[in-house]
Amino acid sequence: MELLKGKVALITGATRGIGKGIAVKFAENGANVAFTYVSSETKAAELEKELEAKGIKAKGYKSDAAKFESAEELITNIVADFGTVDVVVNNAGITRDTLLMRMTQEQWDEVIDTNLKSVFNVTKSVLKTLLKQRSGSIINLSSVVGVKGNAGQSNYSASKAGIIGFTKSMALEIGSRNIRCNVIAPGFIETEMTGALDEKVVNEWRNSIPLKRGGSPEDVANLALFLASDMSSYVTGQVVNVCGGMLT
Repeated sequence: MELLKGKVALITGATRGIGKGIAVKFAENGANVAFTYVSSETKAAELEKELEAKGIKAKGYKSDAAKFESAEELITNIVADFGTVDVVVNNAGITRDTLLMRMTQEQWDEVIDTNLKSVFNVTKSVLKTLLKQRSGSIINLSSVVGVKGNAGQSNYSASKAGIIGFTKSMALEIGSRNIRCNVIAPGFIETEMTGALDEKVVNEWRNSIPLKRGGSPEDVANLALFLASDMSSYVTGQVVNVCGGMLT
């Protein structure tokens, strides 16, 4: 199936993990893919080739979505290169985990700027394009931690909870223009980052999940595909957990 044939999708932070999984899934379904990266030009070039091998147009943009001017420039360049934007996936994110007693102001600001302010920056910058064409799907990556909180992650939890409130507000503001805005809240997703963790700890996490396994980037990408496509044309303002039943 080519559920996104002819559409242009922007995915922030797409050179690894969940972002890369979404980029690949979208390309497999016919979308032309613009994606951002912060530092690794080698990984970006490799991803471009991988996506273009699926018969679509792909281009990586070195951009820091935490900076408003960079987000504005990004959207201007994508519209110049691709003609428009139909789907936006705000995926860029970082962690700076520590207990609040030890957390520095810099650790707080870094996470809020990269995870939450970036969503404002990119959404604000692309809104004029989406409003003009009176269509679009915005998908924001939050986390189950944004729903329930987590010790040692007050900065991360706050940023991800903020994304949920922002998304619901946007769904109410722009729904009349046929622009949808939804949240994906992943649970324990096994990526390169979790691969560096102690196997015993990872197994304990797996066993605490009703489905008895961690999720994969593809599990998240499948939901992103649904929310990006016309199959979800009557879905907006929703938060969908992809967590194997962790929050049940």
